[in-house]
Amino acid sequence: MSKLRILYVASEINPFLETSEVANFLRSLPQAMQERGMEIRILVPRFGLINERKNRLHEVVRLSGINIAVGEEEKPLVIKVASIPNAKLQVYFIDNEDYFQRKSVFHDKQQKFYEDNDERAIFFCKGVIETVKKLGWAPDIVHCNDWMTSLIPMYLKTTYKNEPLFKDTKSVFAIYNNGFSHTFGDDLLNKVKMVDIDDTILAPLKSKDFEGFISMGMQYADMVVKGGEVSDKLNQLIEDFSKDKKFEISIEAEEQAHEELYGIYTSLAG
Repeated sequence: MSKLRILYVASEINPFLETSEVANFLRSLPQAMQERGMEIRILVPRFGLINERKNRLHEVVRLSGINIAVGEEEKPLVIKVASIPNAKLQVYFIDNEDYFQRKSVFHDKQQKFYEDNDERAIFFCKGVIETVKKLGWAPDIVHCNDWMTSLIPMYLKTTYKNEPLFKDTKSVFAIYNNGFSHTFGDDLLNKVKMVDIDDTILAPLKSKDFEGFISMGMQYADMVVKGGEVSDKLNQLIEDFSKDKKFEISIEAEEQAHEELYGIYTSLAG
């Protein structure tokens, strides 16, 4: 088998940002796969908490400049890059002044959930795919982590299904216990839509909440991974939804999780 290409997508990764255990797991997992001979790319949002000077981020001009549509609006995509210290890994950052320049992640100073977090997720998911297209790099596996990445498997199976770069791409969607109680507005589905996407395809998202985003990821991913303990409600959702394509790992037991995911990747890539 030729060297597998794995794209990791998440909302956080150490050492740049850590709000949950996902950041630490996403720091160790790509390196473990690289050490097994896989070719790795990593994409995350450039949230305003990430200090550009300290972390030596710089813009990648050749990848920037695309406009990403979110509903009726188009916003410019800026791509930045930095290296993980003491590792031969680069991280690409999806940035936009309106969505990611705030000095917080998903909540304001009063701990109120941002009303446009849906738009930020849509912009991020579309931006990831467009960035990979610009790179001209065809991933065998796209490993999506947590709710903010949940639209990517659906986009790959609809709007981008005829893109040569993605014709053999499989997706893994990993679920963690990072929920929220907010319900988004009635215009959510229209903002998510692209070419070849209608209300039927977006049916799992009709609840317009955290569970809706998780359902979208499960519906269209080729493999669903439960990363450790989750809430009873989320556990039931997983049990009901993904009977034939689910796998459970313990992100606390890193080495075992790495081996299990290595097996999933090689099996999906065929």
